Amino acid sequence: MRLSRNFRSGTPADLRYHDPTVTQSAAVPSPPHDPCPSPALPDENGAPGEHAAVYEMNGTGSRGDGIDDLEDLPRLFFFGLQHVLVMYAGTVAVPLILGAALHLTPVQVIALISADLFTSGLATLLQTVGWWKFGARLPLIQGCSFICVPPMILIGNRYGLPTVYGSIICCGLFLVLAGPLFSRMLRFFPPVVIGCVITVIGLTLLPIAGNWLGGGDPTAPEFGGLRPLGLGFATVAIVLLIQRFARGIFANLSVLLGLIAGTLLAWLTGQASFTQVGVTPWFAFAHPLLFGRPHFALLPSLILCFAMLVVMTETTGNCLAIGEIAGRHIAPATLTAAFRADGLSTILGGLFNSFPYNAYSQNTGLLSLSRVKSRYAVAAAGAILVTLGLLPKVAAVIAGIPRPVLGGASLVMFGMTAAAGIEELARVRYRGSSNGLIVALSLGMGVLPIAAPQLFARAPAAAQLFLNSGIFLAAFTAVLLNVVFNSKPVPPEQKTA
Repeated sequence: MRLSRNFRSGTPADLRYHDPTVTQSAAVPSPPHDPCPSPALPDENGAPGEHAAVYEMNGTGSRGDGIDDLEDLPRLFFFGLQHVLVMYAGTVAVPLILGAALHLTPVQVIALISADLFTSGLATLLQTVGWWKFGARLPLIQGCSFICVPPMILIGNRYGLPTVYGSIICCGLFLVLAGPLFSRMLRFFPPVVIGCVITVIGLTLLPIAGNWLGGGDPTAPEFGGLRPLGLGFATVAIVLLIQRFARGIFANLSVLLGLIAGTLLAWLTGQASFTQVGVTPWFAFAHPLLFGRPHFALLPSLILCFAMLVVMTETTGNCLAIGEIAGRHIAPATLTAAFRADGLSTILGGLFNSFPYNAYSQNTGLLSLSRVKSRYAVAAAGAILVTLGLLPKVAAVIAGIPRPVLGGASLVMFGMTAAAGIEELARVRYRGSSNGLIVALSLGMGVLPIAAPQLFARAPAAAQLFLNSGIFLAAFTAVLLNVVFNSKPVPPEQKTA
């Protein structure tokens, strides 16, 4: 959602802006042809208002925007590799986080990483190339959603991995079916709600980064010692130095380069072991249902379905941002096709031992930076990811990254997630509204399970699944309070009209 603010900040020169709430007699000129209005992002109160902007092409259609340009093979490969490098650290972090939280074996973590890369590639190909009514056919690269990580950890610890994958399949199906209806629900997720949810996601993940910084095992005698903490904060320093002094693509790769440098430092100081790499084969096909048949349970599925509402909002923001960058009108049908592709990819993730998917915002920013908007370049990135998913030895190298190094990089990533939510909240109007109260109580409710983990220990087991999820508490509180305080009553004369 961080890049979606550009959608409101201004319009490209070749696009015309008009507000559907303004009548034709107003100062805004009428378009030369009937526009196809796209779903509008709501304002801070959830109403269409001044942000319900509709963009239309200035008589040029969708041609010439660079999205459908087909580059030659060498350029496709290098542009695709650039997209993979930008999103690589983020997408492999999800199986690493889940594997550590659920105490999986190194072999199981390697399988999760391979499955993650393989299905990320398939999801990207589906979104960029498209199939039938699935896929936005936009330069959207797909990666594992951080939004779903805390609920999956909660479900995995209570029910086990088969229930996690059953819930993933259910929420993917929900996404396919609910996609066409989501534009009508978008008003329930204005910036005051989305900002609270994304902020709490980052805050919920930060304790995991802290645990890794100390070494990963709080019961170990060396946990929190000088060696693991020094290694972790050295990784943080490397990331910051790269971000401060590097330029262009290298600045965008600061987390990935920090992971590489931190791992090299760990190897030089005897804190890294890659013994599993030698016994891992070079090539292997992805095996579906590696952890057994999926188990379907109502409450875990509902938790992930609720999280997918936020995923759909992020996908909307990324699609609209790409439309602005490239100068292409994003129609409702395009958004629906993007949601369906997210859903089908998530179903595949549940079958192939992977996770829910959504578009990565950092790659949307890369489109603007590189000025290469071809969806086929991003499709090449999908093909590279599929290839990497068939090379378990690559996954074994990633699984060997020391926990303190991961903790240092994750401290930056999770902190940036919280910062993205704060940035969204900065757009909210507080003066003369109740939005400050909504933010205060929503963030307070979201932090409760982190600050007092045993607070709801006496609640029924089914209720604990919701009550121990800070993301659910924050989202539910924010949506409810936004409806109560920001819903505008209908005047009596309109009710009788």
